[in-house]
Amino acid sequence: MVVGYKYYHYYYYIASNFFLIMAVLPLLLPACFLDSMATLGLAAYGYGIRYEFGIFNQKICGGWQLEEADDWLRYGNPWEKARPEYMIPVHFYGRIQHDHDGVKWVDTQVVLALPYDTPVPGYRNNTVNTMRLWSARAPNEFNLKDFNVGGYIQAVLDRNLAENISRVLYPNDNFFEGKELRLKQEYFVVAATLQDIIRRFKSSKFGSRDPVRTSFDAFPDKVAIQLNDTHPSLTIPELMRVLVDIEKLDWDKVSFEPNIPICYPAPRRRVNSPEICLLGFLGQQKEIHFATEDTCPWINMAHVDIVGSHVVNGVARIHSKIYYYKWRHSLLLLLFKDFYEFEPHKFQNKTNGITPRRWLVLCNPGLAEIIAERIGEDYISDLDQLKKLLAFVEDEGFIRDIAKVKQENKLKFSAYLEKEYKVKINPNSLFDIQVKRIHEYKRQLLNCLHIITFYNRIKKEPNKHFVPRTIMIGGKAAPGYHMAKMIIKLITSIGDIVNNDPVIGDRLKVIFLENYRVSLAEKVVPAADLSEQISTAGTEASGTGNMKFMLNGALTIGTMDGANVEMAEEAGEENFFIFGMRVEDVDELDRKGYCAKDYYDHIPELKQAIDQMSSGFFSPKQPDLFKDIVNMLMYHDRFKVFADYEAYIKCQEKVSALYKNTKEWTKKVIKNIATSGKFSSDRTIAQYAREIWGVEPTRQKIPAPDDPRE
Repeated sequence: MVVGYKYYHYYYYIASNFFLIMAVLPLLLPACFLDSMATLGLAAYGYGIRYEFGIFNQKICGGWQLEEADDWLRYGNPWEKARPEYMIPVHFYGRIQHDHDGVKWVDTQVVLALPYDTPVPGYRNNTVNTMRLWSARAPNEFNLKDFNVGGYIQAVLDRNLAENISRVLYPNDNFFEGKELRLKQEYFVVAATLQDIIRRFKSSKFGSRDPVRTSFDAFPDKVAIQLNDTHPSLTIPELMRVLVDIEKLDWDKVSFEPNIPICYPAPRRRVNSPEICLLGFLGQQKEIHFATEDTCPWINMAHVDIVGSHVVNGVARIHSKIYYYKWRHSLLLLLFKDFYEFEPHKFQNKTNGITPRRWLVLCNPGLAEIIAERIGEDYISDLDQLKKLLAFVEDEGFIRDIAKVKQENKLKFSAYLEKEYKVKINPNSLFDIQVKRIHEYKRQLLNCLHIITFYNRIKKEPNKHFVPRTIMIGGKAAPGYHMAKMIIKLITSIGDIVNNDPVIGDRLKVIFLENYRVSLAEKVVPAADLSEQISTAGTEASGTGNMKFMLNGALTIGTMDGANVEMAEEAGEENFFIFGMRVEDVDELDRKGYCAKDYYDHIPELKQAIDQMSSGFFSPKQPDLFKDIVNMLMYHDRFKVFADYEAYIKCQEKVSALYKNTKEWTKKVIKNIATSGKFSSDRTIAQYAREIWGVEPTRQKIPAPDDPRE
């Protein structure tokens, strides 16, 4: 298996003679994609930054998040190999010089990009691809004059500044220096990667008799660059710069569309007004602005991306539909509507997926084994075969085996929790889990309101039978995101009250999972009974955690958002706990106007929970501690937590009712597992390959080096 991808901010995929570049955030999605590309026989290079420090380690002290450096390279990395022979210069700052040879970029600061290669194996096909990560290095030259006059220390400090580019993942960008560093990181990986792609293209002998390729006529057929979000948007202008200024190609040949004038803020194409792209619509001219009219202009990289790309895709069907058909927000209207009307063929959907090698076989071997006993092992590389399990939904032996594996996983995780968190866990309780980054749109606050409501109900009727729950929430807050950090403090404060209340006992426990990461996810996911996917409809692009939980036998409580929609379609809505507003309902509420106070005034249990938060019930030493959260929920909540509260509470009651019937619960678990095949990253990558990249995946096994050859 491929490990360690959580540390890399940007990932680039390059397939065989067809090169693909993709940049994504530090999720496991790129690791899944690399695994699938190797498994599907797509010879690939994955590009990214080799950060010296990964995303921070999260420590919870007094209920607050503290960030500690993640020094993952302290003891070295045995899987990587430095490749100094392919070191590449990357230029920053400087000025533009025009002379008889054309445009030159001079007086630059140079940072060297040193590549480190890591093998990425496919599943039982003898294919091993390469992940290449760039590390920033300062040039070796010292300014001898400065050195001689005592400037040695400054020279060393200047080297450190250059190498800061690959020092740390996710620099805080709520101040200028942070924004500058992030921009440098984005350009660093783009510039180094493009140079490497072009070097490989020019040195390729396939289809060329020249010792070194000089013609770029075949370049569009061999190279495609895929951009996830706008982080790698600089790829577009940088590739154009390299082809025009370095490779001396004609501008009209390089530009995106020969019949559409492209105005980009480059020195050779300056205009006095904000740069625009003129699109022709049935004889009309519509302006698409690339830059704002501010005193200090901001470039709209989404516009650059769309004009510069031959395909634009969403990562879940509802995500794509929102972006291309439902103009819910003025920003989306500006970004997509005119583009879609002009080139509707450009827009596609590719629903995300996960690799079953890591997210079933590796992390849940017990479940993988009992599945293999029924349908064989071929499902590991063809997840659609899980549908064969539908024949076993009523099989008493299989139902018992599935329930047994889940209970064993819960017992293991309970022991881990008791050791790490010093909280006694009831392994027979319903394990209710929400693990994802802490953000208002993920609505951990809705989960908190359910916890408080459940707590109040037990306190009100202590002799009543309640289905016991262990509610776990985990995730990291961005270092500069105040509200997210307050949400963590609220969760831990609720836990302090609930877990120490003798009336509650083991009927309800609340745990914040510190430092949620891949290795912890591999323990959490197999043990989950209930997966919380409760973002406001229309806000989640796709999600992949929801797929991991589904594959490992957790039932989902969620809104019709992201990939939840397709998951519910596959399993059947009767096997999901769906609640709350649909996208259309959110649209309507936006038109009418969302008033949180209306819900607060008319739902007594909601009012009680909010009053407890605002009165200091969960923070007796600092009664006004959560005033910012309460104020946001009451007056500034963009994600409409109160609007879904009542439906969420009622849906949770259905969860508890079903959990009391182990057999019926397990039948729904089997149906979810059996219908999760669509959400394999193998399917996602195969669709990308065939429908966008123009290459054909293969299941063919390459002969091993020691196999006899004919």
